[in-house]
Amino acid sequence: MLKKTVWLLLAVALNVPAAEIAPQPWHLRAASATSALVGHYHYQPQVLDDTLSAAIFDRYLKLLDPEKFIFTQADIDALAEYRLKLDDALLTPDLQAPFAIFKRYQQRMGERFIYARSLLKAGFTFDSDERFNYGRDKAEWARTDDILNDLWRQRVKNDWLRLKLASKADAEIRTTLDKRYAQSIKRLDRLKSDDAFQMFMNAYAISIEPHTGYLGPRASADFDISMRLSLTGIGATLWEKNDYTVIRELTPGSPASLSGKLHPGDRIVGVAQGTKDPFVDVIGWRLDDTVALIRGEADSVVRLDILPASAGAEGEHREVKLVRKKIDLAQQAAKKTILDVADGKAKRQIGVITLPTFYEDFSGRHQGDPAARSASRDVARQIEELKKAKVDGVIIDLRRNGGGSLKEAIALSGLFIDTGPVVMERDARGRIFVDGDTVSGTAWDGPLGILIDGESASASEIFAAAMQDYGRGIVIGEQSYGKGTVQSLIDLNRVVPDEKAQLGELRLTIAQFFRINGSTTQLRGVQPDIVFPASSDPSLTGEASNDNALPWTRIRASTYERTGDIGDTLPEVMHRHEQRAANDPAFRKLAESSAELLRLRQQTSISLNEAERRRENERQEKLMAEGGRPDDGLLESERDEKFVRKEADATKDIRLLEAARIIADEAELVARRPPGGA
Repeated sequence: MLKKTVWLLLAVALNVPAAEIAPQPWHLRAASATSALVGHYHYQPQVLDDTLSAAIFDRYLKLLDPEKFIFTQADIDALAEYRLKLDDALLTPDLQAPFAIFKRYQQRMGERFIYARSLLKAGFTFDSDERFNYGRDKAEWARTDDILNDLWRQRVKNDWLRLKLASKADAEIRTTLDKRYAQSIKRLDRLKSDDAFQMFMNAYAISIEPHTGYLGPRASADFDISMRLSLTGIGATLWEKNDYTVIRELTPGSPASLSGKLHPGDRIVGVAQGTKDPFVDVIGWRLDDTVALIRGEADSVVRLDILPASAGAEGEHREVKLVRKKIDLAQQAAKKTILDVADGKAKRQIGVITLPTFYEDFSGRHQGDPAARSASRDVARQIEELKKAKVDGVIIDLRRNGGGSLKEAIALSGLFIDTGPVVMERDARGRIFVDGDTVSGTAWDGPLGILIDGESASASEIFAAAMQDYGRGIVIGEQSYGKGTVQSLIDLNRVVPDEKAQLGELRLTIAQFFRINGSTTQLRGVQPDIVFPASSDPSLTGEASNDNALPWTRIRASTYERTGDIGDTLPEVMHRHEQRAANDPAFRKLAESSAELLRLRQQTSISLNEAERRRENERQEKLMAEGGRPDDGLLESERDEKFVRKEADATKDIRLLEAARIIADEAELVARRPPGGA
């Protein structure tokens, strides 16, 4: 009787009966077309049977309740009748089963936040030794309502403590949290039948492989996720993951990229217009609704409430203000600089070419324009300028380069090798295609470094891997992202041509990339020859963060000859780097900070004891950037005052400077070789 009463109260609060969430006729046709395409054309197709149905069921629950704060084990047991029926839901199609699961989720989520509001009247004390486990993705479902209620008590207690530590009075805390939870309940009012369908179809698609996905008609009309387009206005490619709108890629030269404050994996939890409008909380929103808020007229201001990729669920938010602009291709282009490296009396110059993406003027190329811009053409021109400046070595900086044109990755490789294979591709039929450089000659034969990080992906990994396999250059930095798959975007209305309703689009994985040595970049990425302290954890932000990513594998190597040989110099270069790293205070500090940040990112619990929490905060303050602020317990959407964070000094890039020293060492050792020597 109590649960029934709570649900009636919820329905009144939302003013939206659960019966409004129901399958629509076009949902059935879109489901049928999607399952047919995935079943026949995916790189690793799976039979839509009871085994896959069970996987879809588990994935659906994970998408709905990723941290296990909504359902109890009793709910899971009650929903288990659908566990082996979701394949039939797609094959028939009959979507009553997945919609029933979604409505149970909607009901339970509302009940949870109503309970959270009920806890605020009594308040809390913070003298017991208690910890709040907020990272519950691998936990068991709560066995009873009482256990789940206690988890929510801890969750609310943690919210209260954060505000208390920021010197907020109890009355202010109670008001702030009540408003926060009320807004969460209101979000349920925005749930639509299309949300239930989108969530279920993604559960199906992602159960096959993480880069396969379904976009509903509004999302596919407003938002093109292909590699060469981006979200109008700020230049960010977004996707939905675990109830968040997550940044997948940043377009170089865009407001989002130029801000320096946004990174792949960051979660957008709030959006505000102009400089003064309040934030709208978008957690749990449909992707297309969030996109609609972010888009706007050129030169207008949008503010984003960001939960960084590096932060846990209870991490510190930051506000990012952007001015919507038309993206200028010139700002995306490769840029060069020359760094002076001194070693005793010796002085060497290292040319650095920063390549933010593998871009190409597709229209100009198709029209035969010889001046059409591309990454490889721009880099070739800059290499000629660096040669005239008589640099001793060159670094290609691919940090934060998420990829782009495969053709340009191959062409760029051709600037540093004569001719030969660069990449292999295997399709769903097992056919292997080899693509490479066929243009004789090189643009640069001297010492070469390739600087990568955890955001270097796709085409960046193809280029870095080719240079490593040919022995042409030293790969420096962090393990790359590890995306070695190829996707195609399919308009479902082309599959069902007589359909009047818009059915949306399917992003389908159709092939896999392989290095010329036969191994794939999938999952493991490119491992640097010289490793720098990691700024990210691949298991949290890379391909390995996807629990069902395609595995690493190997095929027969292509036929190629190593055109360079860094093997005889690399041990000495590495030895010199290790000596510098041990004696350079700045590099030691970088290593210490990186290790501590990784530890914090892996933490899944936090103390609810006030004294211990203060000590934890003091330790974390040591990692805060100069000008940062202590945790005030507020979300950005609740903060009235304007906070301006002082950015770190961008002129001192410790990783780049050390990479330049490494290539300077390589240049010195190469210069010592006797004429004609190896």
